[in-house]
Amino acid sequence: MEKVPMTAAGYAALEAELRTLKSVERPAIIQAIAEAREHGDLSENAEYHSAREKQSFIEGRIKELEGLISRADVIDPLKVAGDTIKFGATVRLVDEDTEEEKTYQIVGEVEASVENGKLNIKSPLARALIGKSEGDSVEVMTPGGGRCYEVLKVDYV
Repeated sequence: MEKVPMTAAGYAALEAELRTLKSVERPAIIQAIAEAREHGDLSENAEYHSAREKQSFIEGRIKELEGLISRADVIDPLKVAGDTIKFGATVRLVDEDTEEEKTYQIVGEVEASVENGKLNIKSPLARALIGKSEGDSVEVMTPGGGRCYEVLKVDYV
């Protein structure tokens, strides 16, 4: 089985979601199914079918989370810290064309969220940044065309 790299924060978020699904969501949907069954004929009971569909989703997500957690390779950014960009680095960049500054942390696929500044290690930008240092320029091919960035700062927090 392939290990799934993630930060400690990403691992904690997965564990919290799993705990919520098992201790809150699962019991609530079991109760909703029981109540829907009391309403009689199941073949025409929309509440029952909706609850069963939601139960199926919850059980699937629980299995997915358990699989991810069992394959997790938690990497502490402070232990890999250095001058070059690696997994877990928080990187401040400036777009050389627009002068717009952006800050990203390079994280695993399951915790990536560009809107929250979490960049997937497998993304074109992250792959281009790996191994670079402060002051380096990086050219990246994106779906919108080529972009050039300068690395302003590399932190491991």
